[in-house]
Amino acid sequence: MSDRSNIKDVSALAGVSVKTVSRVLNGHRYVSQDTKERVEKAMRELEFRPSVAARILAGNKSGQVALIYDNHSPYYMNQVQMGCWEACQGANSRLLAQPVDVTDALVGEQVRGLVTETHVDGVILSSPVTDCQAVLKALEGMDIPFVRISPGTNHALTSSVFMDDAQAADDMTSYLIAKGHRQIGFIRGDTNHMASEERLFGYRRALDRAGLPFEPALVLPGEFDFDSGVDAARQFLKRPDRPTAIFASNDDMAAGVLSVAHDMGLSVPEDLSVAGFDNTTIARMVWPQLTTINQPTRELAFAATQLLLSGAQLTHRRLPHDLVERASVAAINPDLIA
Repeated sequence: MSDRSNIKDVSALAGVSVKTVSRVLNGHRYVSQDTKERVEKAMRELEFRPSVAARILAGNKSGQVALIYDNHSPYYMNQVQMGCWEACQGANSRLLAQPVDVTDALVGEQVRGLVTETHVDGVILSSPVTDCQAVLKALEGMDIPFVRISPGTNHALTSSVFMDDAQAADDMTSYLIAKGHRQIGFIRGDTNHMASEERLFGYRRALDRAGLPFEPALVLPGEFDFDSGVDAARQFLKRPDRPTAIFASNDDMAAGVLSVAHDMGLSVPEDLSVAGFDNTTIARMVWPQLTTINQPTRELAFAATQLLLSGAQLTHRRLPHDLVERASVAAINPDLIA
């Protein structure tokens, strides 16, 4: 029935005019609650779904927004998508989630094609797409509203929501120092993410404030995924002067560190303290559970989507973070100090 039903069928079943059905579909405020309920009941009975194309041809918005992302952490992206989806649900909008590769030379054209083909009303950009110049240029040229989550550059370009990555990394490093750790390994995130540089900056700032030297050998690259955490941990832990603590730039990489430590017969946190960043689901799934920075990922995505849907003028919102203490970090064991 849903393939054949149309707006005229709905109006006949509900006993109202086609114009009234259209008003209900478009959220018109001058429709009585009784009429709205009759129309919605008719649509349910007929399994009627308004065509996006028909809405566009009628001069209305499509009721769709796009989330464009490129991120290796499924746990992080799940939170981003859920935050966007919840905001869309509240506004009766549909969310389209599209992964891209920011290193692809054609990424700008791909995003332009997505927007053109789907007729979305606006776009949400997640890191690192949020700082991809090809994507930003494409969207600016299309004159479509978009909001960025945690941009690291060109803050005056669009509305954005973010947290203080540098301060969060500073907080975690300072916490480890307060626990007596002096050899703190740091695993950077993907260099395409501006947050990776901010977190490295916070790590270095905390060391400097504590009067500890920055040792480049104690910083290793990562890609925000489990495997790169494993690779970095193997390098750190085979050193004769291995770190007493490892701070990974996200929870996926920290989970990789835990895996290597267990394989090597090291006890966490007695022999090695491990800290993460994000407070994603994996932080509570591993053993021991991770001490980590709680990045309000879901809230950031929710706020970004709300800003987009509200049509607000240039707005920047910073959301707070906090440090979550769990079992993966302990005060330094004096026996580990050289």
